[in-house]
Amino acid sequence: MSLKEWLIVLLLISLTGLLLVYGFILRANRRQDEQGMYKPVSKIQNLASINSFFAKSYHVGLKIPGVSHYILLMRKKLSYQQGMSEYLLRCHTMKLTFTIWISFIISGCVLLSFQPGISFIILSLLVGIIINSLFLDMTVARYERKLLSEMVELFADVRHKYHQHGMVEEALYEAAESVTGEATRHAMLIYTALTSTNPDEELERYYETAPNRFLKAFAGISYMVMEFGDQDTEHGSVFLKGISSLTQEIHLEILRLDKLDYLLKGLNVISLAPVFFTKPIEKWARSSFPTMNDFYDSKMGVIVLLSIYVIIIACYILLQQLQRNQETVFRVSEKKKIPEKQMYRWKWMRVIVSSFSPRPGTSSYNSMVRLLRETNTHLKIEWFLVRRLVCFAMCFVFTIGSIQFLHLLEQGHLVSKPVMSTTIFGELPAEELAESRAWSELDEKVMRDLNMNSKSTSEEIEQSLLELSQDHLAKEDLLNAVPRIMDKLQAWNREVFKWWELLISFGVGYVGYQLPVLLLYIQRKVRSMDMRHEVYQFQTVISILREMDRMSVEEILEWLNRFAVIFKTPIQKCLLHYEHGPEAALEELKQEVSLPEFQRVVDKLLLSLGAITIKEAFDDLEGQMSFYFEQRRQEYAKLIETKAEWGRMIGFTPMYALIFLYLVVPLIAVSFTQMNIYYDQIQKI
Repeated sequence: MSLKEWLIVLLLISLTGLLLVYGFILRANRRQDEQGMYKPVSKIQNLASINSFFAKSYHVGLKIPGVSHYILLMRKKLSYQQGMSEYLLRCHTMKLTFTIWISFIISGCVLLSFQPGISFIILSLLVGIIINSLFLDMTVARYERKLLSEMVELFADVRHKYHQHGMVEEALYEAAESVTGEATRHAMLIYTALTSTNPDEELERYYETAPNRFLKAFAGISYMVMEFGDQDTEHGSVFLKGISSLTQEIHLEILRLDKLDYLLKGLNVISLAPVFFTKPIEKWARSSFPTMNDFYDSKMGVIVLLSIYVIIIACYILLQQLQRNQETVFRVSEKKKIPEKQMYRWKWMRVIVSSFSPRPGTSSYNSMVRLLRETNTHLKIEWFLVRRLVCFAMCFVFTIGSIQFLHLLEQGHLVSKPVMSTTIFGELPAEELAESRAWSELDEKVMRDLNMNSKSTSEEIEQSLLELSQDHLAKEDLLNAVPRIMDKLQAWNREVFKWWELLISFGVGYVGYQLPVLLLYIQRKVRSMDMRHEVYQFQTVISILREMDRMSVEEILEWLNRFAVIFKTPIQKCLLHYEHGPEAALEELKQEVSLPEFQRVVDKLLLSLGAITIKEAFDDLEGQMSFYFEQRRQEYAKLIETKAEWGRMIGFTPMYALIFLYLVVPLIAVSFTQMNIYYDQIQKI
């Protein structure tokens, strides 16, 4: 069987596998959506066999190196959005894994049939990145949107049941029974934690896996009301007021996601479309303008093609970041194995790091430590320098390897390219094309016979031509072939690694060295919105705690520590130093965090240490919360408009790059080259 027939067979097998997996997923989803309803025994058995297949596949996949790491990453991403059991989580993980892999195989077969060769490898990597990101983000986004909608219904039912019973745990249990979907599972997890023998420990476990800040805040509010009791204020029940505040936040989040999805819809497809048009454009240009073959086969053509692929990947990743809901990015987790830590144990690595590390006490050292702390990186400055040095080495080696590969590619192109005429329009006739290839083969034989020596004389080239030519060469052909071969030999020997290319490699390595720092600065910029969200959550907690009798500043800090993610480390440090001096600990906390909203909260806690009570210190909390809510509403509107503008610009950039870089600009350059050739020929007449 030929390669094309094998590809068709593989494509059919992959399509069949995708249909089977899709059928399994439909059956499993239908089973989940119809929980509690009667089903025939055969359907239950089929569903059990499907889930059993996915569970066994999960167990087998964990034993395969490389595959196990991918499956665990997929599982970790889904576990943040799922409140299901371990068995169902494994099944969902393998459903998504099989879907991604089979889609990648199908796309790879299609691309290989269209673009065989080295471009297939590049496109395969591109398609793998895109498919993995696309399916994973679509799945997680669907879970997030669905969960937010279900939480609105859950909170409404909890409010209704609380009016009936006046007990948080009873209201939560009955509301969980009346609501379906993922919200039911999370509600039962919260209920189990609240009614356990050690609710503090169980809630801490739930906080680590809560998919969003709303469920985390709801669990904490429910526990506070159960422990201290509900308080009736002039604005009503504290518990119901907290639920109303969370519902208002969820509505704002849903509206933001809907508007953002509407404005950015379809841009992903537009940014990915150039992947499938590179080969058709190249074929049309080659057939219409034969001299374009030199460009597409040359080093510059490969560089332009790789640049277009890089632009496509970068634009797609940026669009995904614009559309992504950053709910589960910042989580406090301690990795058992930190690669940078392991590498820093090497003696020679410590010597290199010490030579690049800034001296303690200097401004650069302090700014770097502050940046690592504010981005919640949990890396020591020495480990972070190891990461920077590794990025430098990778970029440096990759650049040198790419430059050397391009030199070899250009040498092969110089040797094998057909001897073309100066005609630019129209396709060459078959006879002229065969003749040009014959001359190219003869040139290659002569060049190899001369050992690629650029110092070969005209007499040596002519002698080699006469010896290797099978036919008698005319004098005119010899006069044209000798300078052509001499130019080829000189061009072939010029394709060596040059000193300025080494400087370029060092420049790219320096960019890689600075890239981790740049990413930290971007991450700190993005985190400002998440920091404000956390401060607003602190205010919601304080609005409940301030109504409780015998509430102290230390107890408020302990409660804030339970809800904290971004500010967890400074709050824990403040609690450790609190016994040695409350005012000094709070002042240190205020200096460590530069966010003005958080500093105002700390100022009020400092006032509560004096003559006034906590309730008096936070007497204007409702006004601040309403102001921050309206402020965030306006920030969301501006952010959505900005994202829409950037999204449209980024989405169409790959198409513009494909048309101009791969067709228009090369065609203009080739046209000017041909015009110069025509001008030289006219001058010789």
